[in-house]
Amino acid sequence: MNVHLIQIDSIWEDRPANHAKARKLIAEANPQPGSLIILPETFSTGFSMNLPITAEPEGGPTEQFLREIAAEYQSCVIGGVVTQTSDGLGMNQSLAIAPDGTLLARYTKNHPFSMGGECEAHVAGTSVSIFEWQGLRIAPLICYDLRFPELARSAVRAGAEVLIYIAAWPVKRIQHWITLLQARAIENLAYVIGVNRCGADPQFTYTGRSLVVDPHGIIIADAAEQERIISAQLDPVIVRNWRSQFPALKDAGLI
Repeated sequence: MNVHLIQIDSIWEDRPANHAKARKLIAEANPQPGSLIILPETFSTGFSMNLPITAEPEGGPTEQFLREIAAEYQSCVIGGVVTQTSDGLGMNQSLAIAPDGTLLARYTKNHPFSMGGECEAHVAGTSVSIFEWQGLRIAPLICYDLRFPELARSAVRAGAEVLIYIAAWPVKRIQHWITLLQARAIENLAYVIGVNRCGADPQFTYTGRSLVVDPHGIIIADAAEQERIISAQLDPVIVRNWRSQFPALKDAGLI
């Protein structure tokens, strides 16, 4: 499976500009049909808690943008969106959309980032989501979730072979990002993908480092620090053979 990580420098609270920028970056990658295209957490507004600007209804403009990209490139698209709740709060979500517009997953971030004020703005999710694409079982997760290994374990117990963390992870803790992505891959014998934004906003500076990590914990693609796209290939045989050869998940009672 071909994966394309879109490392974008999101413009603060400017949805139309970010959709246009993402569209241009994806066009440069020119994904083949059947690919997996991944955009960061809250890519269309930046990591803002200004709900009158950021929150959208289900089926809103960012979800429609993701559907358009999925249809245009006949690929699965994952991207972040803040969805409105009935009580005036938001949900920080990762959507996975198929080429025909089918919603494959709507995952809500289980661990809102309290240091960024997210707990006051966004309702926490309570479960993982799994979907299948190109023969691989995939769990979408979000940013701060990476620090909670039990959540990745829950995804693996549900069948995940690929863990995808979309993020707005700041530069001051970027070494944690790299190390934890590798750790989640090693301990879960899984492919792990981290798609981070770059640039800066009024609160944080971001240094990108979007990564693809193989089930042995080896980094096979690294976007470095600038706005760009990186691509990699995931092979179901690699993750399944390793899980068969090295029975750590079986010994843990997970599979």
